[in-house]
Amino acid sequence: MHDLLNVIYLGIVEGITEFLPISSTGHLLIAEKLGLGQRSDLFNVGIQAGAILAVTLIYWKRIWQLLTQWRDADNRDYLLKLLAAFLITAVLGLVAVKLGFKLPEEVRPIAWALVIGGVWMLAAEQLAARQPDRSTVTWPVAIGVGICQMIAGIFPGTSRSSATIFSAMLLGTSNRAAATEFAFLVGIPTMYAASGYELLKTVKAGGGAHEDWTALAVGFVVSTVVAFIAVKWLLGYIRGHRFTPFAIYRIVLGVALLWWMPI
Repeated sequence: MHDLLNVIYLGIVEGITEFLPISSTGHLLIAEKLGLGQRSDLFNVGIQAGAILAVTLIYWKRIWQLLTQWRDADNRDYLLKLLAAFLITAVLGLVAVKLGFKLPEEVRPIAWALVIGGVWMLAAEQLAARQPDRSTVTWPVAIGVGICQMIAGIFPGTSRSSATIFSAMLLGTSNRAAATEFAFLVGIPTMYAASGYELLKTVKAGGGAHEDWTALAVGFVVSTVVAFIAVKWLLGYIRGHRFTPFAIYRIVLGVALLWWMPI
């Protein structure tokens, strides 16, 4: 029962933090350090897929429009940029895996990533505010988002949503809603692919028999429900507010971790 509560808590943490620009992977690693139990890579990626399912449900009309009306020049251009961003992430991610990059298990690099990312968000918000309001997704935006997804995947605490949204805003899509939509839509195939990759790797290694599939299923469901609520709230919030509170939260949390958990 205690372990089930921990799984539910991890699902809630993932659901809230996956799309808020505060780093889900960083928060999950911190939760493990606080005694909620170390989970497999498949579990962590699996509950991330639950959060991605929530975004898929929220954006299903937009996705359906893009897929069924691809003959429209604007939709086709948008799809090509989504595909390019995804492929850049996939290729660079595979290169990182081949080179042996692994997620750190210490709190200190996560804390520093939270602080540096928070400061960067404050500066990026100011720079983006000086640009004309542009909703068009350009090729530099697509390339930048693809690269930033990979960087966020290697350095927990960076935050995939933060890195991709602000790279989009700085590279040409200054409108917060448009930048957020593109970043989230790119994240859908990216995280599904990551989940599938981890599942195949686990099965191939014969580790499926040791995986707690019940815990994974519970975490997946909890993450999906919580992420749906969190993303719905975020999309409404950014229409009239900046990301400044999230940046401040990151800095405060990072400093606190450096102070109380200097490991």
